[in-house]
Amino acid sequence: MRVLILGGNGLIGSAVTLALTRRGHDLMAIGRDIAAASRRMPDVDWRKIDIARLTDVEAWLPLLKEMDAVVNCAGALQDGVRDDVRAVQETAMLALYHASVTSGIKLMVQISARTDGIAAATEFLATKRVADEALTRSGLPFVILRPALVIGRNGYGGSSLLRALAAFPLVTPLVNANAPIEVTALDDVTLAVIQALESRIPAGSDLHLAAPQTFTLAEIVARHRAWLGLPAASVLAVPMSAASAVSRLADWLGWLGWRSPLRSTAMLAASGGVTSAGDVNLPFTPSILDETLHAQPAGAQDLWFARLYLLKPLIIGTLSLFWVVSGVVSLAFFKTSSAHLTEAGLPSAGALMLTLATSLADIGLGLAAAMRRTVRPALLGMIGLSLCYLATASILEPTLWLDPLGVLVKVIPQIMLAFVALAILEER
Repeated sequence: MRVLILGGNGLIGSAVTLALTRRGHDLMAIGRDIAAASRRMPDVDWRKIDIARLTDVEAWLPLLKEMDAVVNCAGALQDGVRDDVRAVQETAMLALYHASVTSGIKLMVQISARTDGIAAATEFLATKRVADEALTRSGLPFVILRPALVIGRNGYGGSSLLRALAAFPLVTPLVNANAPIEVTALDDVTLAVIQALESRIPAGSDLHLAAPQTFTLAEIVARHRAWLGLPAASVLAVPMSAASAVSRLADWLGWLGWRSPLRSTAMLAASGGVTSAGDVNLPFTPSILDETLHAQPAGAQDLWFARLYLLKPLIIGTLSLFWVVSGVVSLAFFKTSSAHLTEAGLPSAGALMLTLATSLADIGLGLAAAMRRTVRPALLGMIGLSLCYLATASILEPTLWLDPLGVLVKVIPQIMLAFVALAILEER
């Protein structure tokens, strides 16, 4: 079967793409960032496409040519500089359904979510609800799958945050620790997609995917803590005021391109719990949480990831702030800063120009590091410029190296922190 995968490089999309490839299906997968995915799965026809731009029927028709089925694993949690929720989850989907009818698509498999509850009015769930209802009226054969909290070998978004909270030292800080949570194994989501494509789940089905257990958030985190090999920890109740402040900061960072699972939409949805609606009617028995975790034992790399997940924004934020402040301070004390260069032998005009250039470069790199789109070149620029500073200072004033707490020695940890940030930058 020839299948088009939307969001083939995401948590669910990559698992579905790999599973369908192994079963011999002919796949085309689209996503905005496909470089790593295309190297991991070279047998797939990867297309670098932003679904938010596919808002009319004509844009979809070339992609649907000779396709038998479409599996939609794409989505966006909240608007930001990188995401347009309504375009991705509603406008583009309505155009896709019309184009699919024209192209004779035999089945549309939609990965959706439970769209009622406390967060029903958020744009994330409201647009999913509109798209799901439009799909049921479109005349297309369809299967809608609504997984609960997805747990798998890889982590992203909420599942990554669970691991980070589980690895928190000494205590487990939680908001709404008693919120009810149901989980779905990532392998079960993939299996449901396979069975839908192979007609073992009948067209017209709208199914909730969840293991037959309900935990509290605290219990879920405790099980992940044991999975990581860490001793039990007591829960530290985080007040709602603190959680709201963190959500507002995460929302603001979303407009800089950072997709935090602590944004207000996710926090609101989690406050009401993550559960299925009614009975889960699947043609197979879903895996329970302990089975899912035991099937993929954690290693040192999982513990590293969990511990670094919450440190990552602090590392990048510290570097960004340090470079901005460094440049601002240099400009604020411009004459003093340039005087050091003059004393080292540079002409007065040259010292002034170099001080201005380096101060503005510091500020520019710090601001660029704060934005997801430019953080990688900014980190590389920080490393390169720091090495230039060291080389220049070593030539002009080599005695600065003799001070063990001096300006040159302190540049080295700064360079290493930038290397650490580069090493943990990838999100998927």
